[in-house]
Amino acid sequence: MEFKIEYKSSNARACCIKTSHSEILTPVFMPVGTLAAIKSLDAIDMSEILDAKIILANTYHLYLRPGSKIIKQMGGLHGFSKFNRSFLTDSGGFQAFSLSANSKPDEEGIKFKSHIDGSLHYFTPKSVLDAQYDFNSDIMMILDDLVALPASKERIDLSLKRTIKWAKEAIDYHKFKQSQGIGIEQNIFGIIQGGTDFEARKICAQALCEMSFDGLAIGGLSVGEENEAMYDTVEAMMPYVDENRPRYLMGVGTPEDLVENVSRGVDMFDCVMPTRNARNGTLFTSFGKFNIKKAEFITDNLPIDPKCSCYTCKNFSRAYLNHLFKAKELTFFRLASLHNLHYYLDLAKQMRQAIIKDEFENFKREFYRQRTC
Repeated sequence: MEFKIEYKSSNARACCIKTSHSEILTPVFMPVGTLAAIKSLDAIDMSEILDAKIILANTYHLYLRPGSKIIKQMGGLHGFSKFNRSFLTDSGGFQAFSLSANSKPDEEGIKFKSHIDGSLHYFTPKSVLDAQYDFNSDIMMILDDLVALPASKERIDLSLKRTIKWAKEAIDYHKFKQSQGIGIEQNIFGIIQGGTDFEARKICAQALCEMSFDGLAIGGLSVGEENEAMYDTVEAMMPYVDENRPRYLMGVGTPEDLVENVSRGVDMFDCVMPTRNARNGTLFTSFGKFNIKKAEFITDNLPIDPKCSCYTCKNFSRAYLNHLFKAKELTFFRLASLHNLHYYLDLAKQMRQAIIKDEFENFKREFYRQRTC
């Protein structure tokens, strides 16, 4: 991986990340393709219509189905999905934590039952990397010990102990595998935990920054805490997160969350919100969000957002989308998802341009002004 900070505007950064499959300009939003597919869209939609440079897939789900060995046999995620740009794969620890009522972390990893058939599995720092080597993802996330918020100091301290221990095991294993010729072009990111405890975040960040990870992620936020607590936590820990590596805030979030955290020095984001909300009829625009199912749109011939240049807005009206949604026509999922993802990807591009011009604070004020008009 090549990483370069190209411009700064206060704490906001415009960077360039080069993997073996694409050049990624930050700030960047990564669409979530949990099962190696963005719901209702395909690789051509992602590359030719949306021009996404990187998408996220999930180790937990792909490990369970179809299995990492099948994906390896089919040419890794790129050959399997035909998306020939970058993939980031999450470790699956969050899903093992959240999807199974019977998951149980211990000092060596996470035991869990499959949500598909109830079979028993065990994720360790090494095993989740082994799956990701099979996937041939460009960026691999390590196993960490996630805690729901609010959490006791004792539970946060235990999370830190495990996360730092597993991080050391993961980076050592990755170096060993690369010495054997495995994962040479794959990159590995550490994950900083600590809840909303500023001191815990500092300790974890400093420990992981001493290890040779290619990038650093902030995990364990947007899991029940107030938005301001998230923003304050990111701001407090950022001085201890190496500025010479990509910074990735996992699972976040709303357009406002992206703007606020870019202003605090974050480079990378992912979230299911644009596609999940699209399927429920909620559309993001420059003036806020609205739900297309409302009766006021039945005869509205305007595009979703007159300022938007996406495929959907250039070709279809609110009235047509209102009809598709109410008729439960599957075409709605695709058109709405294309619009919402375009909005998120374009928001990231707008922020980058504002940083390049050293006008990010002006951009941020205008972003909020348009949403209150």
